[in-house]
Amino acid sequence: MPRLFRHVMLFFVLIFTLSGCEIVKWKATQDGESLVNAGYSEQFLPLKEGGSMKFWVGGTGKPLLLLHGFGGTAMSTWKKEMMVLSQDYQVIAPDLAWFGDSHSKGLPDLTTQTNAIWQLMDHLKIDKVNVAGISYGGFVTYNMMTTPERIDKSIIIASPGPLFSEKDLDDLCLRAGVDKPENLFVPQNSDEVRRLFDNVFYEKKYMPDFIADQIYTSYFSPWQAERTSLIQTLIKDRDRIAEFPPNNLPNSMVIWGDSDQIFPLKSGIQLSRYLNAPIVVIPETGHGVTNEQPEVVVKLIKSFLS
Repeated sequence: MPRLFRHVMLFFVLIFTLSGCEIVKWKATQDGESLVNAGYSEQFLPLKEGGSMKFWVGGTGKPLLLLHGFGGTAMSTWKKEMMVLSQDYQVIAPDLAWFGDSHSKGLPDLTTQTNAIWQLMDHLKIDKVNVAGISYGGFVTYNMMTTPERIDKSIIIASPGPLFSEKDLDDLCLRAGVDKPENLFVPQNSDEVRRLFDNVFYEKKYMPDFIADQIYTSYFSPWQAERTSLIQTLIKDRDRIAEFPPNNLPNSMVIWGDSDQIFPLKSGIQLSRYLNAPIVVIPETGHGVTNEQPEVVVKLIKSFLS
């Protein structure tokens, strides 16, 4: 039997075997084992307000904090980058509160989210950290930047910080065909998961029903009320972080996909000018930059931090 044919047959046997069970959880388990084999450890931090934060830590060197976006986890968003960056940095990648295996008993807003990250930094005895955040993780990054004495350099990916208006949100809802932003970011079923993915990624993802169902169950069904609050309170948080003078913020870089349908490129250019920071635009890339262009993201992070 030719080797290629054997490989194809093994692939279909694997899919057939796993399709009736949890292929999404199986993939997460495999990714976790890959991180452990690369020297990472999976840890949990009890939070002062109640709840706990799961985080991965691995590598040596200057500390580098990686923050994921809405609906994702540290591993699902950053796994490929984590595998490489730990060769040069001490990488810390948490599941944000109310995502993955983390939750808080505090109010579900950006302040609680950011305070949990500071608790993690204190737990690890890190006084000053480099931080990269994508999408919602970019909002957390920006909020951390308003404590500039604890940030070395920051990288904001596909996240407008305080520079999004009600019209921007209305335009986003119009593009996505929803009434409110939370209807897009907090899907209620597998069809709405597909809608979110179609808006996030440059190339449409083929997603069989059983995969869409498992992604919804694993990543989107928990903590829906809290996640809705995180979206709804961003308006208040936007106004608060906008009060901090941009010239007092740490040295930053902005990364954006040229085809971002969540926050279009004009938002990235506006943020770049506001922060007086360089912007790198990646062609044929949507909002899911870290998943779509991991090799490019690694090169940009290493270049900027060094």
